[in-house]
Amino acid sequence: MTEFLGTLNGYIWSNGLVYLCLAAGVYFSVRSRFVQVRQVPEMIRLLFQSEKSSAGVSSFQALAMSLSGRVGTGNIAGVATAIAFGGPGALFWMWAVAFLGASTSFVECTLGQIYKTRDHLTGEYRGGPAYYFSKAMAHTRAATPFKIYGFVFAAVTVLACGLLLPSVQANSMGSAMTEAWGISSWVVALGTVIVLAFVIIGGVKRIAAFATVVVPFMAVVYIAVALVIVIVNAAAVPEMIGLVFSSAFGTDSVFGAIIGAAVMWGVKRGVYSNEAGQGTGPHAAAAAEVSHPAKQGLVQAFAVYVDTLFICTATGFLILSTGAYRVFEGETETGAILADGGALPADTAVGPAFAQAGFDTLWNGVGSTFIAISLAFFCLTTIIAYYYMAETNLRFLIGKYATKQVPVIRGTIGSNTTILLQALILISVASGAVSTATEAWTLGDIGVGLMAWLNIIGIIALQTPAYKALRDYERQRKSGLDPVFDPLALGITGATFWETYEASSEDRERVTV
Repeated sequence: MTEFLGTLNGYIWSNGLVYLCLAAGVYFSVRSRFVQVRQVPEMIRLLFQSEKSSAGVSSFQALAMSLSGRVGTGNIAGVATAIAFGGPGALFWMWAVAFLGASTSFVECTLGQIYKTRDHLTGEYRGGPAYYFSKAMAHTRAATPFKIYGFVFAAVTVLACGLLLPSVQANSMGSAMTEAWGISSWVVALGTVIVLAFVIIGGVKRIAAFATVVVPFMAVVYIAVALVIVIVNAAAVPEMIGLVFSSAFGTDSVFGAIIGAAVMWGVKRGVYSNEAGQGTGPHAAAAAEVSHPAKQGLVQAFAVYVDTLFICTATGFLILSTGAYRVFEGETETGAILADGGALPADTAVGPAFAQAGFDTLWNGVGSTFIAISLAFFCLTTIIAYYYMAETNLRFLIGKYATKQVPVIRGTIGSNTTILLQALILISVASGAVSTATEAWTLGDIGVGLMAWLNIIGIIALQTPAYKALRDYERQRKSGLDPVFDPLALGITGATFWETYEASSEDRERVTV
């Protein structure tokens, strides 16, 4: 089975997906006139002033929910893995895929808002790739193929977010805690399951409230501590940056031969971390209460920067400036060692231990504890975000039958399938915490890759409404208005929520975060 999964992962994460991620980012950047650069001030402004309602969360809460999915083990263990198998140059390609991916994130998250709907069971906003695939072409001859495409994406996402991806987060969290405190992986599994159950049973409101508190706090603390260590090693920074760029373009004498690996691992771990194009961001984006879809598209584009340019960079600089890394040839730990920074014990495994060793260069013995605590929060919030995405796609699959009563079994189809999904993700977390890292990461990569293939191809076909929304938003802002969305006036069909949407003072309120 391990060999089969490895082969499958190799096909999914072929050069085709790497080039697709980069090419799509370039295309969306040009088509949007580099919205990820032009609208940075607007992105920041929208973070602090947004709407909320009984059905939707605020833009800041939606950003926190999105970041809870983006910021996880990929920001620590993922960066270490990219450097170990792709060399320091992999960090540059993570930056590249983040810059380009911000435009991709704008497109997919704006589409998520345009084609969102209300949940039949809870009344909360739901949306995501499955929804825009099925609704955008609802009035055309392509309606049936796109509806089927939406169901395929929803099924893959339930599998990926409900079973495959949570195990990766739980595995990294368990490994870090075992390394730091010698806690049994089974104890970690049990503790995680208890906390996770408490949060996810509370629904989207509790998920948003939890993420709003935990994610910003931990992100700021992590970046600040990593920055202190980089400053202490300031003398090594110029050489480190030069090494990142030279190895990224194959001009370094040591890492020049693995430029292909640098690109592959940089893009692979970049997409895994910031999730641009993967199709996860639109789920959180659709949950937000906004007067115009472009607002949330801009906020979610900024989330990509926070994840990769801030947090992943902090990890990369921490590892490289302290020399707490080792680079292997052949993309495996059994390959020849091309470079050894010298700060790692001989038996250090690729993953969180790289960052732990980096912290220990300044505060000996503290690194393991700090990384374990950071991963505990990052991974837990990511697992919670995965559950929300899986639940959203499960709702899409059962549709109007969510409120249908089940004979013999008390409750509705929606409530009973939700319980089954909650049980599935808890089992995935428990098994992931006690499995090997190789197995967990392989399953996670398969889940990410399948979603990315389906979503990027889909949004390339459906991108036009996102640009119409962007132009409309910019026009209204230029006129001094708080933009309000009218899909029919823009020639956008299938946006049934917005066609009947009326923002009443009882349901929405202006909030400052």
